Amino acid sequence: MANISLADVKTLRERLGTGMVDTKNALVEADGDMEKAVEILRLKGAKGNAKRADRSTSEGLVAAKENGNGTATLIELACETDFVAKGDKFVALADKVLDAVAASGASTVDEALAAPAGSQTVAELIGDEAAILGEKIELRRVALVKGEAFAIYLHKTSKDLPPQVGVVVGYTGSDADTARSIAQHISFADPQYISRDEVPADVVEKEREIVTEISRNEGKPEAALPKIVEGRLGAFFKQVALLDQEYAKDNKLSVSKVLSDAGLTVTGFARFKVGA
Repeated sequence: MANISLADVKTLRERLGTGMVDTKNALVEADGDMEKAVEILRLKGAKGNAKRADRSTSEGLVAAKENGNGTATLIELACETDFVAKGDKFVALADKVLDAVAASGASTVDEALAAPAGSQTVAELIGDEAAILGEKIELRRVALVKGEAFAIYLHKTSKDLPPQVGVVVGYTGSDADTARSIAQHISFADPQYISRDEVPADVVEKEREIVTEISRNEGKPEAALPKIVEGRLGAFFKQVALLDQEYAKDNKLSVSKVLSDAGLTVTGFARFKVGA
């Protein structure tokens, strides 16, 4: 039986992030062979992944990068606890996943999971790391944004955690500072579309029905309903359409006005918030 030193246990724990007892037991089982112990720990963790399949993943981080080919990628990598989310190993995993997804040009989670990550796929990489970290980890969302230029804003809701809100804005124009400010605005205001013209007709019609019914129930005169409904639809568009929104840094200005003054056109955007 090999002599298992504390130094060996420490080395393996730092490499994998596993617990003291599990690490020592794996080294004993492997008769001191470091690589065999890694294999044992991964196998043990992989069996645990199946048991964790139904657990919720409400923590994690967002990450983004420009891809250098007229696109930028935004991902949300989720885990079970904030303890894991803020750990170096989880953050490093997110960097690897982001690089692999961006290199593949994936625009959906399925495409991203199938993308190569070294000798593995992204799905296999995540599975291996989940086995080591002892939590369910999943690539929850992926967005591929197109544009001539990009503004990326990653917001920390807590100084102890990695970014929890991420925004990528694709745009044309040269005012990078204003573009970044628009990305910050999106992180706060959470628009769903660039303009009101992009809102699907069925969504608009459903909202029209709702505000019409509300107005009638409030006893508004039937003759006045069309004007009242249009006013309330305008308020709805301010909630969901970026260009209609009041600018977060100066609510006397619309986002449309800010962009126009800066010579910018938003061509696409994506916003993710962890767990939302």
